[in-house]
Amino acid sequence: MIKNTVVDVFRPDEKIYAVLYDAMVIICGSLILCLSAQVKVYLPISPVPITGQTFAVLMLAALLGSKRGVLAMLAYLIEGASGLPVFAGGIGLAALIGPTGGYLFGFIAVAYVVGRLAEMGWDRCVSTTILAMLAGEIVLYTFGVCWLAIMTNIRTALAVGLYPFIVGDILKIALAAAVLPAGWKLLDYLKIKSTR
Repeated sequence: MIKNTVVDVFRPDEKIYAVLYDAMVIICGSLILCLSAQVKVYLPISPVPITGQTFAVLMLAALLGSKRGVLAMLAYLIEGASGLPVFAGGIGLAALIGPTGGYLFGFIAVAYVVGRLAEMGWDRCVSTTILAMLAGEIVLYTFGVCWLAIMTNIRTALAVGLYPFIVGDILKIALAAAVLPAGWKLLDYLKIKSTR
């Protein structure tokens, strides 16, 4: 098997262990997302809080790849829809249809896009990592802002769902661009290499 993501590097070759490993990383990914949602700051001008979720979604997508990343996001949404207090902006189905619903559903698309780019090696150098994370942010805000625009209008949606978060997201992209390529270099240094 080609080892395209960091998670693939450590994946066992034997099928039964590989399936168990995949299930474990998907569950762990959803739990990391649950924890990241608890880091939140509410802005007086927006119904959408600043959370650690965006960074977690981007990093999980790059680390898990497209399929496991999407499954981790789906597991997270199922956990939240079932009533577990894992969403930053509410509990249960109300959060999925509320102001943050577009962002929550956008996590699935972000996981696929960023995960697929990581599988193609975009997380191995700074410049392409920045582009992959930027693509993920564009996908996320397309879902989130469009959802808010349906509830209000496009001008309000941009004012409360995009503009207040730009600086923070630039910092998240910069952090990801520093961490992911450095992680690959560390794996190479430790002689834990992919077959790419």
